[in-house]
Amino acid sequence: MPDFYKIAQKVLFSLEPETAHHLTLSGANFAHQLGLLTLVTGKAPECAPVEVMGLSFPNRIGLAAGMDKSGLAVAAFGALGFGHVEIGTITPRAQPGNEQPRLFRLLEHQAIINRMGFNNPGMAVVLANLEKSRQGFKGIVGINIGKNFDTPNENALDDYLTGFRQAYSAADYIAINLSSPNTKGLRDLQAADTTRQLIKALQDERKKLAKSNQGRQVPIVVKIAPDLSDPHIYELAAVFSETHIDGVIATNTTIDRQAVTGHPLADEGGGLSGRPVTQRSTEVIRRLRKNLDDKIPIIGVGGIFTAEDAQNKLDAGASLVQIYTGLIYQGPTLIHEIIQLEKEVNPKL
Repeated sequence: MPDFYKIAQKVLFSLEPETAHHLTLSGANFAHQLGLLTLVTGKAPECAPVEVMGLSFPNRIGLAAGMDKSGLAVAAFGALGFGHVEIGTITPRAQPGNEQPRLFRLLEHQAIINRMGFNNPGMAVVLANLEKSRQGFKGIVGINIGKNFDTPNENALDDYLTGFRQAYSAADYIAINLSSPNTKGLRDLQAADTTRQLIKALQDERKKLAKSNQGRQVPIVVKIAPDLSDPHIYELAAVFSETHIDGVIATNTTIDRQAVTGHPLADEGGGLSGRPVTQRSTEVIRRLRKNLDDKIPIIGVGGIFTAEDAQNKLDAGASLVQIYTGLIYQGPTLIHEIIQLEKEVNPKL
């Protein structure tokens, strides 16, 4: 398995990053449909389910949003061992995203810079894709939603409500992306008062939607940036506790370039992910956990390249973890290693 991935990685890394991304998705999907994927990657260790947000997760590791923006390969990723798959970010209307090139590898730093800009085919198409691609997947599916790039911030709530209504019946949980650096002005929505208004509006909408969905209350989680100051983190923690949000995802990509200073691609615009975010995302989790209502779970994301990285985030206060860039650099064995270490640390699993 490791030898196979090293060979595949050499081929993929010889291609333009976005081309490699699409090839990986289609290849994984094709192999899964033929029943060959687990023959190549091996079967992930099994463990007891974990209850988070009232949902039963097969394990603590998930795929972060950004990898499968169109909901095309959910079951394939599930076959790799992921207990949950978060698709998106998805906007109400289809949009092409930012101009290419918009995805860059910083190999020396085990990092990626992306300025994709919420490129996606729109919620209606994604939901049609998801209906097919999740068949056979026994894990949890999260749908990550955002606003269209041409929707001004003063009307952002309209987009989030539209996406929320559309995704409600298909999602196990819905993630609200307020923290991507690749849509102009989006991060301004992380202001405490704006976040509070958005959460309350979505919660009010959920009460209405639950009536037509057999009383099902779909959890709402908010994804925040790693670049927030400590006072801002504490303000948001207070908002999350006050509104009884169902969960927080910490963190998104960073606009900080200190860790990659001097690299030829350091000045490319977009969000930086991978190794440079490892420590900061864990610090944000720790600060949130100390200031957040104990009943509100945190999903830890950012720079997970080893099972120990994942465990550090769990020790800092996360209940679940997600990977993306680590999967690209380390391969599917990383999923198995995280599950195995979690079983050793928590024998009940």
